[in-house]
Amino acid sequence: MNIRFLGHSTFLLQSGDHRLLIDPFITGNPKSPVTLEEALTWKLSAVLISHAHGDHWGDALAFGKAGTPIIATAEIGGYAQKHGAVNAVGMNIGGTYATDWGKLTLTPAWHSSSFPDGTYGGMPTGLVIEMGGKRVYFAGDTCLFSDMRLIGDRGLDAAILPVGDHYTMGPEEAARALELLRPKVAIPMHFGTMPTLTGDPHIFKRGGEAQGVDVRILEPGKTTEI
Repeated sequence: MNIRFLGHSTFLLQSGDHRLLIDPFITGNPKSPVTLEEALTWKLSAVLISHAHGDHWGDALAFGKAGTPIIATAEIGGYAQKHGAVNAVGMNIGGTYATDWGKLTLTPAWHSSSFPDGTYGGMPTGLVIEMGGKRVYFAGDTCLFSDMRLIGDRGLDAAILPVGDHYTMGPEEAARALELLRPKVAIPMHFGTMPTLTGDPHIFKRGGEAQGVDVRILEPGKTTEI
């Protein structure tokens, strides 16, 4: 699987002919290496949304109106459908959605969730993505919580964790999360996009590598393989 970082918390995962776009914050994202016009030309299997805040919901409707499935909580799926998405899938925490590209399971995330217009976005979530024989945990916006150990019990090839602090856990807590998750590879996100996100990903890297985790700090636009 190839994982491409598109700035902030936006990632493009590719395995074989399938591509998944996570939290498509492209328009207005100062770190985005691509334009929305370019991204809309990609052949996507789905857009996955962790929660409804504008820096994660982002350009989801543009993809949804173009026919790409949007998969998220029931509240997000219903909102997307109401606002013109052609193919929205609403699910909930603990549930698993199986399709031709693999499986998606929603996990808890400790945060909040509302759309830019103030509409309630349901519970925030993390995402466990199974595709091409790999299992990736995308934590979304969250603090450290002990049930991460149960997520780690699944066996994770990679964990993508927020480290920016202020709105989420910082780098020290994210490194502690790796003790529970036990992934082979870890990738930091949600840092440096705005002045409040001061968490240093290199602190996270040192903490993870002390545990034997392969921590990869990606520049926006860069791709890594797991």
